[in-house]
Amino acid sequence: MSSDPKLHGFEDVAKHNTKDDCWLIISGKAYDVTPFLDDHPGGDDVLLTATGKDATEDFEDIGHSDNARDMLKNYYVGDVDVSTIPSKHKPTKSQPSQETTQTNQSSGFLIKLLQFLLPLVILGLAFGLKNFKKESTS
Repeated sequence: MSSDPKLHGFEDVAKHNTKDDCWLIISGKAYDVTPFLDDHPGGDDVLLTATGKDATEDFEDIGHSDNARDMLKNYYVGDVDVSTIPSKHKPTKSQPSQETTQTNQSSGFLIKLLQFLLPLVILGLAFGLKNFKKESTS
């Protein structure tokens, strides 16, 4: 990674969209991932389809590991002037609706309840079976 990052315009980065020259925009930074195309676990097509746009949302939605995030440093070629990114190419992540948030909260409550009750049920069954075996062998 260079100490004085170069500032790239969107169009400059978007030109790098082939298997021989593949750059991605992730979180306002440009990465030349050409050497990584053959090694990418999802295949080179995944990276190639993320060219010519802000690929931040694509990158984040996959849930990359810390190791994958660290690897990006090896491919960094500079920052991207975000004012040059056309709005149709910017990430479109919207705020979750109130209904979605309530559903997530109620599922979270249900999971916590099950995490509490399930071990108690298993313990009760084990205790009951142990006592049942004692009574049947007597």
